[in-house]
Amino acid sequence: MSDLGFDGQVAIVTGAGGGLGRSHALELARRSARVVVNDLGGAVDGSGGSDSAAQKVVDEIISAGGEAVADHNSVATAEGGKAIVQSAVDAFGTVDIVINNAGILRDKTFHNMTPELLEPVIAVHLLGAFYVTQPAWTIMREKGYGRVVNTSSNSGLLGNFGQSNYGAAKLGIVGFTRVLANEGKSKGIKANAIAPVAKTRMTEDLLGPLGDKLEPAEVTPTVIYLAHEDCPVSGEVYSVAGGVVARYFIGLTQGWYSEGHSPEDVRDNFDQIRNETDYLVPADPSGELKKLLETLQ
Repeated sequence: MSDLGFDGQVAIVTGAGGGLGRSHALELARRSARVVVNDLGGAVDGSGGSDSAAQKVVDEIISAGGEAVADHNSVATAEGGKAIVQSAVDAFGTVDIVINNAGILRDKTFHNMTPELLEPVIAVHLLGAFYVTQPAWTIMREKGYGRVVNTSSNSGLLGNFGQSNYGAAKLGIVGFTRVLANEGKSKGIKANAIAPVAKTRMTEDLLGPLGDKLEPAEVTPTVIYLAHEDCPVSGEVYSVAGGVVARYFIGLTQGWYSEGHSPEDVRDNFDQIRNETDYLVPADPSGELKKLLETLQ
């Protein structure tokens, strides 16, 4: 089978000055995409800023014969998101792919969580995905084609100690992705998400020796496929780490039904309610409604 190429398509990669974003940007460019390398150049907690991080990646791409421009706007505001997309339009005329990768960490146990720790994390991860994708979405709808790859986390899907801010944002991204998939279905736009585990400056202190097996380059191939026109799925989430790729999904048990039941009935039938045998994987809320109607009838 032929290699997956992008033949001049235009990709925006946020947070691409290092780590996962840099890996994605370099590989997209190697496969003939024209890339907007966005990075504010701040610290892991989002403070500060520098133009050098994004420009270094652009220089790498250009020196290898690719096309890229640097963008230093923040994803955390609507104005920044519009400016990032405008950078793509100014440089290359359009947008085909958005990879929402930018992120920060401000970890703290929930009882010690403050607005100063909560709000910037929500802004960069969740609002940032909204603010960059929405102006690009308008372009994609008009042209009848687009690909969005969002970055979730097992901290959102499974929960992780000390990351109530980050986990809430990352699970929000799953809901965002699934709505985009439904709304983009008739417009030729597909949206999927990854939940990566990789050694980056955000995680190297957490992963220890395991980090050596979890290079960002092991995550990028899945991102490339999800961003490609050949990708057959939308609204899905993939765990990607160290060469392992697996699908996360939301399941619904068969449950238990009794009209007019009491709290004691719920207690007495709780094992059946939780029984995962013959679970369903609804594609959207209509899948759950269908099951409810079948049960109630």
